[in-house]
Amino acid sequence: MLIIKESLKVIRDEFVWDIPERYNMGVDVCDRWALARPEQVAIIHDTGGKSGHSVEEVTYQGLKSRSNRLANLLAALGVNQKDRIGILLPQHPWTAIAHIAAWKMGAISIPLFTLFGEEALEYRLSDSSARVVITNDEGVRKISSIRDRCPDLTQVLCIDSAEENGLFDTLNVAAEVAKYSELYDPVDTLAEDPALIIYTSGTTGNPKGALHAQRTLLGHLPGVEMSHDFLPQVGDKMWTPADWAWIGGLMDVLMPALHHGIPVVSRRLDKFSAETAVALINKHGIRNAFLPPTALRMMRMSWDECEKLETPLRSIASAGEALGAELLDWGKETFGLWINEFYGQTECNMIVSSCGCLEDPQPGVMGYPVPGHDVSVISEFGHILDPGVAGQIAVRGKTPVMFLGYWNNTDKTREKFAGEWMLTGDIGMLEESGALRFVGRDDDVITSAGYRIGPGEIENCLLGHPAVAVSAVVGKPDPLRTEIVKAFVQLNAGCVESDALIDELKEWVKSRLSAHEYPREIAFVDDFPMTTTGKIIRRKLREIA
Repeated sequence: MLIIKESLKVIRDEFVWDIPERYNMGVDVCDRWALARPEQVAIIHDTGGKSGHSVEEVTYQGLKSRSNRLANLLAALGVNQKDRIGILLPQHPWTAIAHIAAWKMGAISIPLFTLFGEEALEYRLSDSSARVVITNDEGVRKISSIRDRCPDLTQVLCIDSAEENGLFDTLNVAAEVAKYSELYDPVDTLAEDPALIIYTSGTTGNPKGALHAQRTLLGHLPGVEMSHDFLPQVGDKMWTPADWAWIGGLMDVLMPALHHGIPVVSRRLDKFSAETAVALINKHGIRNAFLPPTALRMMRMSWDECEKLETPLRSIASAGEALGAELLDWGKETFGLWINEFYGQTECNMIVSSCGCLEDPQPGVMGYPVPGHDVSVISEFGHILDPGVAGQIAVRGKTPVMFLGYWNNTDKTREKFAGEWMLTGDIGMLEESGALRFVGRDDDVITSAGYRIGPGEIENCLLGHPAVAVSAVVGKPDPLRTEIVKAFVQLNAGCVESDALIDELKEWVKSRLSAHEYPREIAFVDDFPMTTTGKIIRRKLREIA
């Protein structure tokens, strides 16, 4: 392993970013390939079912033609460079086309989650002063009720039947773009020009719009390549159940795959299931998957009910929460490969990654800083801490993946930085090897009797018990210890709640970790409060505690 670690260090030390002064993401992921390989399949859209008739294949030439026509339509509607365009769509070819068209125009695209309610949509559309929204019939119905509270919104385009309502008429995308030329000269954008606003999930306070430059795709590439065991390889084909409205779906899967000329499978999943995932992998011969921890846990719980996996996956990447030893070992046994954990944030993504083809993972260790990113653990005074000392994970310098700032929020942008370091708000520690171990969110770390306790290690330990399906650990206020560790546990099917099981789980953690870390209280739950990206909202659990 020493040779591998030294090789990675050499790569990181010698890595130099090659970011051109002028760069356009839309041209990169579309026009470049349309010129070189026009008939190559870019997106394989599955509308459901096992029949081949349920599949639409879109080539790079098709992406170019439709995105050019859409750009011409948007220009005719008065959209200018740096105007904001909301994209309220599920995984669908038009989702990719809309982003590409916006970037070619030098406009700023805003991915919006289809499960957002009216208030969430109103906030994002109003905050960004979006001029146009591209959506479907479902989205039209939501937007129609908030239209009068979004004064900057001048037009809605619909990829479906374009229903009319009493407030404004929607335009059918397919019918309208057919009226416009498929020839379009993309704006000659700078790599530093703004291109994308992705709103944070808003688990604390209002969501913040992270504004990214055109260069952000180039900044993502090393991390994506590392987390997929050196993407691209011959025969690679990517898919994720993560919605393309989030940075994980859009910039960790869709756009990097299009950049590398790798087909992407799209499929709207209203509700994820292991059975559907395996069927989709088998149907399309998917080789590379980004599977969030929640999806992996669900697959593990119901794996015996799935059909046999006929297509061997070449790589699986995961991020959002630490996986733990049980899930990593299950992945190795089930898929014959290590699941590669990676780490990043909406503001600065794909900055740490493991790579199973180089090194076996360690539970709780996210991986190494990705080449091109200076990631460390620092004190409150901005000093780099020694290995084994917990502090805040931070990123130094202006890497290409770093956001430009929060939209219309200079105060929050300023708070995100401490000198040359961008603060993640996550607590971690360096290993002697240079790898990074995740401890927990700064506000998730539990202070008990003078100890600082990260919830992740306790949660992973509980998951090792045969009765536990999902666990989450928070601090509960305590007059003696400041806080005590409280665990919320969802049991596997067939397991029965009891006081005896609570005692057994406490002893399970105490004997495997330490006496100061075991949960002094355990509550059984049927489900957990979740963000729209599938992360457990510990803040709500703390309120319950």
